[in-house]
Amino acid sequence: MTIPVLPCVSLPETLAFYGALGFEVTHQQTAPNVYAATRRGEVHLHFMGLKGLDPRQAYSTCLVIVPEVERLHETFAEGLRRAYGKLPISGLPRISRMKKGQSRFTVVDVAGNSVIFIRRDAPDDDEGAAGSRSDSRLGKALRAAARLRDFKNDDAAAAKVLDVALARKEPDDPLERARALAARLELAVALGEQARARALRDEIGEAPLSDEARALLRPQLDAVDAFERSQR
Repeated sequence: MTIPVLPCVSLPETLAFYGALGFEVTHQQTAPNVYAATRRGEVHLHFMGLKGLDPRQAYSTCLVIVPEVERLHETFAEGLRRAYGKLPISGLPRISRMKKGQSRFTVVDVAGNSVIFIRRDAPDDDEGAAGSRSDSRLGKALRAAARLRDFKNDDAAAAKVLDVALARKEPDDPLERARALAARLELAVALGEQARARALRDEIGEAPLSDEARALLRPQLDAVDAFERSQR
């Protein structure tokens, strides 16, 4: 067994955060050094006090391989909503968003540590989250934005990638453009860009899509709506 020891600034705040995720404290001390041990099932995380740590500049990371991630993400999200009043998806602490079929998600704790939960059978390059395997300009932009959004937690960079691709005046497959607009809509909601979100919804509504294409797009829009409700 290998157990990561992650730094923390405030042990009580760190333990409260992981308590919201369902971790139990199995050991805690303040002398001769600040240290605590937690576990959730077979997952063990330990913490040590580190003076002068700036959570905004923290880079400590560990990977946790688990049997499944979608239900685990739902459980974590419920616990964080109870603890913080809404799902924290930006700042510190936060949890990355989850798409159906996605094989990993990231939790960033109050000290800036990133704990990445990965499904045991996850592919090395998880492009399923992008919603497109097309090699078109928009398809490549969707995959690049998904990696920035889901793996690097960089919503602003993901939005920029999609904005550049959507701004080009070239013929696009209507459904693929609508998927890119929906992906950008989710990012607008996450980034608090209310005017941009309204404009994107209008453009999606006016897109020249067949009934069949709109049916294919509906799950993606439903996911955006569910995410938006979770932020209220």
